[in-house]
Amino acid sequence: MVLQALVIGFGVGSLVAALRAVLAAVRLWARGLRVMGVVTPRAPADRRIGGLVRFSDHFGRDLLLDPGKYGPLCGLPRVGRSVPVVYRRDQPTDARLWNVCHLLAPSFGWFFTSTLMFGTAVAVAH
Repeated sequence: MVLQALVIGFGVGSLVAALRAVLAAVRLWARGLRVMGVVTPRAPADRRIGGLVRFSDHFGRDLLLDPGKYGPLCGLPRVGRSVPVVYRRDQPTDARLWNVCHLLAPSFGWFFTSTLMFGTAVAVAH
C-alpha cells in the first residue's frame, strides 16, 4: 500500500511537471520574441555534442544558448547556419530553439515518466 502511494505520488508530481513544461512552451509560442541565432562550435575542451547558439536580445546584448541534449535530437543545424530562437521579453537568458520538438521535449519526458509511474502503480495494486 505504501509503495503504491509513493509511486502514485511520483506519477502525479511528474504529471504536474509535464503540464508546467507544456504551459511554458505555449507561453513562449504565444508571447515570445523570435530572433535568429547562429550556431557556433563549442570550446575544444568541451566534450558535449552539438553546438551553441549565439543570438542578440531586444537590448542588443549577445547571449549564448546551450540547447543541451535536445539540440542534436531536435534538428540543430551545422555550425555557421542560422536557427530561430524564442525567449520571453523579461527573461532572455531562458531562451529556447523555435522548434516544436525542442519546445516540447521536456514535457514529453515528464509525460512519459508519469505514464510509467501510473502503470507501475496499477501493476503493484494487483
